Amino acid sequence: MRAVVVEQWGGPENLVEREVERPEPGIGEVLVRVHAAGVNPVDWKTRASGGLIEWGAVPAVGWDVSGIVEAVGPGVGVFRPGDEVFGMPLFPRQAGGYAEYVVAPARHLARKPARLTHVEAAALPLAALTAWQALVDTADVRPGVRVLVHAAAGGVGHLAVQIAKARGAHVIGTASAGKHDLLRRLGADEMIDYRAVRFEDVVSDIDVVLDGLGGETAERSLNVLRTGGRLITLPGPDDVPAARDGVRAAWMLVEPDHLGLREIAALVERGALKPVVETVLPLADAAKAHEIGERGRTTGKIVLTVV
Repeated sequence: MRAVVVEQWGGPENLVEREVERPEPGIGEVLVRVHAAGVNPVDWKTRASGGLIEWGAVPAVGWDVSGIVEAVGPGVGVFRPGDEVFGMPLFPRQAGGYAEYVVAPARHLARKPARLTHVEAAALPLAALTAWQALVDTADVRPGVRVLVHAAAGGVGHLAVQIAKARGAHVIGTASAGKHDLLRRLGADEMIDYRAVRFEDVVSDIDVVLDGLGGETAERSLNVLRTGGRLITLPGPDDVPAARDGVRAAWMLVEPDHLGLREIAALVERGALKPVVETVLPLADAAKAHEIGERGRTTGKIVLTVV
């Protein structure tokens, strides 16, 4: 099968397409014929240095996939060949999603929402599960809660805005002014142009901050939290600021989650969640996808087509 692999750690040029052996599903696993693969910041960060990711014998890249079940291993009862599925298998171990086929534990996948194409569905798993696990599982966002989402037009951010809104929250998003119309359409109640003002000067009494930027943004975010508020930062444990009285701060790493994917799919089917896909490229252009992503200007997601 065709797969994109990392020849050596470093720049996007080290992503190359190779013919590799097609995997076979084991006990509790399914083989998925990948139609589309999502591209995420963790992809290019691990490509650059290997990171903390556990790599297999062939350093194939990617996690987010949407496709059709080709075969099922022993003991699998939730899927049959022909089922359309999407998911983020094995994370943080490498899944090799930039490929024609991927093997995944059955419970790391869910049925693809019928109203989405494979390209749209491939944009969801890692980013939407990150937002869901942060806002729902960790912060228990409910009606009336005030949520501040940094980088609100980005891959995780634009989905977090919609998930928080679907939970009844009052949602505030930071983004450049040119992206405010998009945030308004996604359901944001307030928008802050981070280029024009410091967010801590114009917002306060926040219950939950979802921070996809880290660094000084995480530190400054503590200033807008009300007593009992919570900061959830995503880039890494080193971006968690020192604790202050009355507020909590923690790093969260997304996990594969069958039930979470089903909840996300249900939001999609209700019309409450829709991924924004800015760039679609063929599998052979994976290096170009990483180049675009690393510029940090993408609205929504980048997706590779495989079929």
